[in-house]
Amino acid sequence: MSFDADLAARITALLRDVPDFPQPGVLFKDISPLLADAAAFAAVVEALARAGGGIDLVAGVEARGFLMAGAIATELGAGLVPVRKAGNLPPPTLARSYDLEYGSAEIEVPTGLLDGKRILLVDDVLATGGTLRAAADLLTDAGATVTAMAVIVELGFLNGRALLGDTPPLVSLLTL
Repeated sequence: MSFDADLAARITALLRDVPDFPQPGVLFKDISPLLADAAAFAAVVEALARAGGGIDLVAGVEARGFLMAGAIATELGAGLVPVRKAGNLPPPTLARSYDLEYGSAEIEVPTGLLDGKRILLVDDVLATGGTLRAAADLLTDAGATVTAMAVIVELGFLNGRALLGDTPPLVSLLTL
């Protein structure tokens, strides 16, 4: 799905690069300036919501994905489900471990809420694809169908899209 060049330019102008965060050698893409710009935030929410037709829930990956997912769920009239770091949700949960570009992590979702639900999975940035792949697999294991994934920024040079494959489709508003 393509989005207009004006929105991509707005996103680019509002991204802040933070070198050596969260560890040396990593260039972190901070979306805080974008979130603080009401018009740009609304435009991004509207654009990402277009990926979510016919869904029951928007799943947001901790923590910046939560911010986007809540707004997108409201835009779509859908519910929200958190994909949290392990240990942050009350039981019962289902968990999955995965690798990041700078380590490993574990995420979890609540059980008993997802069976048969159609989900739009949202995060802020696609880097190596490990987080989104783990989240999509975890939601599927919990009984949901991930119908689409959406991110604000895709770091194309890290080739995370290859790990995700073509199903479900991925929407990114800006590829760097």
